[in-house]
Amino acid sequence: MIRIFNQYVSLKTLLLIIFECILMSVALVCGAKLRFWDDPAGFDAYVRFPNFALQILLFVIVFQICLYYSDFHDLRTMRSHSEQWLCLGQSLGIGCILLALTYYVFPQLLIGRGVFFISMALLAAFVVISRMALEAAWHVAGPSQNMLVLGTHGLALTVANELARRGDLNIRLAGFVETGTGEADSLFGHPILGNAAELEAIAAAHRISRIVVAMEDRRGALPIRELVRLRVQGVRVEDAHSTIAALSGRVWLETVQPSWFVFSDGFHRSRLTWIAKRLFDLFFGCLGLVLSAPVMALVAILIRLDSPGPIIYRQRRVGLRGETFEVLKFRSMRTDAEKGGAAQWAQQNDPRVTRIGKYLRKYRFDELPQFLNVIRGDMSFVGPRPERPVFVEQLRKEISYYDERHSVRPGLTGWAQVQYQYGSSIEDAFRKLEYDLFYLKNMSVFFDFAIILQTIRIVISGHGGR
Repeated sequence: MIRIFNQYVSLKTLLLIIFECILMSVALVCGAKLRFWDDPAGFDAYVRFPNFALQILLFVIVFQICLYYSDFHDLRTMRSHSEQWLCLGQSLGIGCILLALTYYVFPQLLIGRGVFFISMALLAAFVVISRMALEAAWHVAGPSQNMLVLGTHGLALTVANELARRGDLNIRLAGFVETGTGEADSLFGHPILGNAAELEAIAAAHRISRIVVAMEDRRGALPIRELVRLRVQGVRVEDAHSTIAALSGRVWLETVQPSWFVFSDGFHRSRLTWIAKRLFDLFFGCLGLVLSAPVMALVAILIRLDSPGPIIYRQRRVGLRGETFEVLKFRSMRTDAEKGGAAQWAQQNDPRVTRIGKYLRKYRFDELPQFLNVIRGDMSFVGPRPERPVFVEQLRKEISYYDERHSVRPGLTGWAQVQYQYGSSIEDAFRKLEYDLFYLKNMSVFFDFAIILQTIRIVISGHGGR
């Protein structure tokens, strides 16, 4: 198990992806070798660098993206072998279509028909065999880590609950260590192995490699000496709030202390990060505007034909450092949606939405004009979703740390948007803020790119819009 963007990621998933990338490359090389098995000179000419290397790179990237979007690597959900092979078949079929379109635009990357079909057959066989082999090997010799939770109250239960949700990780909860006196001998289905004075003996007996400190009040109760000894021996010691964030991808505001924000890693933004993020925004903003121009023209015509009123809707939103700006959207509601003058959150199956607006919101087409906001610098491509001033005034009174989300530019998409459903209440805003704070803690261009990939996946499936 390792961390990527400060989240726990399954080592098994990473190994699967690495093996598949290698096998995809091997499949293409073997396909060329079989196609030219009686013509060594033809094979040497075919695999000439760098053209063949680019063909392999494109081949691997396209099929890995297709496997990603079909959840083939999602080990958190148990699926039957038949479902996995159906998923694989769909991924390979879509990959062939995408490659055909790419070859039409870049014919110099075209793979010969014979080589392509042989490589596809080998690819399917290699992926199936590698998945089955890794499953068998992992079951026998997969590395696992034993975790010990120091604490037996609410924070400790939260750690155990979040760990139970992550069945894809190679972590086994050995049990709990109580810091006071108690009569229970188990908690959340796991044993209470002893008290803090026995921590070293417990860690040795159960081969503990990771200890999570989940104590609400540490004053005078934290076994500092024992933890130092174990830490020096190579046992990893973590704060519960950091562990929960790594397991869930969000900052748990119900339990976190202000000191955690001050002393925990993250929240670092160098000048180079800001420059790289702005260049990233300009590139994807311009690219998105160019690629979506035909779609936007069609949407504008449909809105005009569907209902009276303006095509573009302008609305004041709160952005960087609390300053307001006008966000641009395709109009998806009736012109009298707020005829009473009071701002309202959008609801599920909102009756104010027009006929075409229902589809615009479902597939996020109503937000395409915001590419202009990104290019102008009002927004970033990735960041916390901007809210209306009236809602911000209400939410900053109700939710601690709410104004911290205004320390960066708001985003066209964001970590909260891809992890949580569309918000329409204070409770939803609270949950989304937890994801926004996690993003602020781990903000980077690479994290932004990962969020964009997830956003494309959500747009294609139509989930999350209202």
